[in-house]
Amino acid sequence: MAGWLWLRCLLGPNLHRVHRPPEQPRPEGRAGRRVWTPLLQHSPQTWTWGHALALWSLSYYSSPLILCYLYRKGYICSSKLVPLSQYVGTALVCLLGVACLRGWGRWRNSEYLQFITILEETRKNRTPSNKRKLASYDFDFSHWPADFSWKEVSNPKLSKAGVSLLKPEPKHRGATDSLLSSVRTLPCHVISYLIAHSFGRRMLYPGSVGLLQKAMRPMLLQGQARLIEEYYGQRNKLVACDGNEIDSMFVDRRGDRGPNGKTLVICCEGNAGFYEVGCMNTPLDGGYSVLGWNHPGFAGSTGVPFPQNEANAMDVVIQFAVHKLGFQMSDIVVYAWSIGGFTASWAVMSYPEIQAVVLDASFDDLLPLALKVMPDSWRPLVTHTVRKYMNLNNAEQLCKYQGPVLLIRRTKDEIITTMGPEDIMSNRGNNLLLRLLQYRYPKVMTEDSVRAVRQWLSAGSQVEEEFVYSSYEVDGDWCLSVLQSYQAEGETPFPWSVGKHSRGRSGYSARKYMRNFETTHCTPLPIAEFHTPWKL
Repeated sequence: MAGWLWLRCLLGPNLHRVHRPPEQPRPEGRAGRRVWTPLLQHSPQTWTWGHALALWSLSYYSSPLILCYLYRKGYICSSKLVPLSQYVGTALVCLLGVACLRGWGRWRNSEYLQFITILEETRKNRTPSNKRKLASYDFDFSHWPADFSWKEVSNPKLSKAGVSLLKPEPKHRGATDSLLSSVRTLPCHVISYLIAHSFGRRMLYPGSVGLLQKAMRPMLLQGQARLIEEYYGQRNKLVACDGNEIDSMFVDRRGDRGPNGKTLVICCEGNAGFYEVGCMNTPLDGGYSVLGWNHPGFAGSTGVPFPQNEANAMDVVIQFAVHKLGFQMSDIVVYAWSIGGFTASWAVMSYPEIQAVVLDASFDDLLPLALKVMPDSWRPLVTHTVRKYMNLNNAEQLCKYQGPVLLIRRTKDEIITTMGPEDIMSNRGNNLLLRLLQYRYPKVMTEDSVRAVRQWLSAGSQVEEEFVYSSYEVDGDWCLSVLQSYQAEGETPFPWSVGKHSRGRSGYSARKYMRNFETTHCTPLPIAEFHTPWKL
């Protein structure tokens, strides 16, 4: 019995923190925070094992360079491999000894024994009581039992290939031309695949790199503890249709007295953002119910963050919010920062009943930003790679949505500009706004109107913005009455033909759909800048 318990401790997950049970009363003077206890934090076994894992991760990514160096030095031969294998065997024995010591240390710790017992009991019997007990522990998420799966609400036969995405329009060629073109472009296809699945994906989503996650782990653990201990957050594991496990955090405010608690804000993070330290804090400060989740391959989530996997993850998050948490689609607002605009725009395109979408520091298309950082000679290869494997077509997806939209532009943004932060007209958020207005109000967005909107977008401060807007003498009340009368006629789906027989003002629409925030790309958005989108 003792040997079996020691084996369970040896193979069990790392336990990072123990939270105060929800039913325990709060201690005096600490009304806004629960008590937590570090566990095995200074154990030499834990530190040694963690360093070994970090060394393995570093060796994995540098293995091509190491092998090339060994080959050039003549170490890859039978006479050299024998002593090398002895060194490797010695190292493995040492690691095995460290693992046994770790198991012994856990076996001697009463809190870990209690945790492993609760974990085993929860796996056998997933009652609400067992889940509440397990939620008091912060441990490796790979051992966390699944809380929701797409199979609960979807037909597995229809969802094996994943959710649907918008695909680039194929170029029509003859059968012979298509065959010759395929043979001629085969090397390009192979190189594109290798780029996308090696450094390309890691450049686009640096948060999926293990070394970065290792460096950020203390910050992530602290942020997660804050969400659980101060906001009573509920951590859940969601299984998407591609098998990826999505790490999510839900904060329920429906029982609060504030007016925003019944609205759920689903947050979509940036390419190096995690819900533990990301944009969840903004709607939390506003009293909203909030559901955050990590990209595939980020922190506790498994998989890799390609567009299909991203959309699959977003789909199971929405299904979880509706079928498990009990929210209506009309009560959900999707809020995204930076590259999270892709999953946010996909969500509102696929679920048009969603109340609204807020895109902060987002862009229209990935391709111009990818071309900015790559050599000009690589333009055809970069174009093919992005369109084939990383086609983040935010504007195209957003135009499929009929509901309220708010775009937040950072006037000093240094990430989504193609010419630098000093050139505000190279901010790709401008193109996102123009694409949306041209689709929704094609009669209003004439050449003169587009020129007027561009002049308004060139304003780098609120004073300049007001000056440009007032110079066009826009009558806001008149514009609003025209739009309301047109909507009353019953032709509500976009695009609208309003403006054909009236002097529609594009500047009025631009100000309703976009707000400027004078800061850089990575500055957290204060709650004062978070607004529900304009709606007629």
